[in-house]
Amino acid sequence: MMAEQSAEQPTDAQVQVAAETFRLLASPTRLRIIWHLVGAEHDVSQLATAAEASVPTVSQHLGKMRLAGLVSARREGRRIFYSVTDPHVVTMVQQIFAHISPDGSLAPDGV
Repeated sequence: MMAEQSAEQPTDAQVQVAAETFRLLASPTRLRIIWHLVGAEHDVSQLATAAEASVPTVSQHLGKMRLAGLVSARREGRRIFYSVTDPHVVTMVQQIFAHISPDGSLAPDGV
């Protein structure tokens, strides 16, 4: 039984990447950006308005999340549109907000 447990445990590399992903998403601004990108693609100015942050701030956050593979970008003329295409990131973000009530308390199990 012990061999089965160790085979199912995440590797050190997986734990490190998971911790880095959670660290990147620990910023309220980044969570707002990701939340808006889960529903549709947006350019940096649209995201700045939605996240109530400046364009340079949002651009900096997008750059970090893009390097980490959390968001992707496509160019259309002079504009760059960002999106979240990884279904795991989409699910993770949707699940955390489904688990938290609008008042900030944790939703009870089964909700």
